Amino acid sequence: MARISEIALFGGGCFWCTEAIYNELKGVTSVTSGYSGGAKANPSYEEVSSGTTGHAEVIKIEFDPSVISYRDLLSVFFSSHDPTTMNRQGNDVGEQYRSAIFYTSPEQKRAAEECIAELGKDGVFEKPIVTKVEPFNAFYPAEKYHERYYERNRTAPYCQLVINPKLKKLKERHAALLKEV
Repeated sequence: MARISEIALFGGGCFWCTEAIYNELKGVTSVTSGYSGGAKANPSYEEVSSGTTGHAEVIKIEFDPSVISYRDLLSVFFSSHDPTTMNRQGNDVGEQYRSAIFYTSPEQKRAAEECIAELGKDGVFEKPIVTKVEPFNAFYPAEKYHERYYERNRTAPYCQLVINPKLKKLKERHAALLKEV
């Protein structure tokens, strides 16, 4: 019997960080870094980085909803980046680093909007959430050298200073969702 899988697309700053995080979750069968939300077909990293294409750096997550729910993916998304900063994550600045959810169904849209409303009502963040909830229209995979960046470059300064603290936080807040080692 074939497994049923779904797709989720999130932009939470640099895709090296988000890819490393979602690769740790059980039920996630693949994570692909790429670009979405812009007008140009098949943009390059340099074009997206210029801020002129309208794309965000995103990850496309393929997951098994019988193992991990879309709501769980959203929970990890909101706890793994700052959804209150417009077009910025840390030192990464520009529209390509916006906090964005690209929904693939009305159910995903509703879940994202409900999650944002609940986080706002509960006062989880000191500032308002600025995450954009956008309809998915196209995904363009990033260049091969971006694939599994953290896995291949664990000792690089960026991985040590930016990604490792995010992974530590993931393990503290979402231990039940992690793959067994």
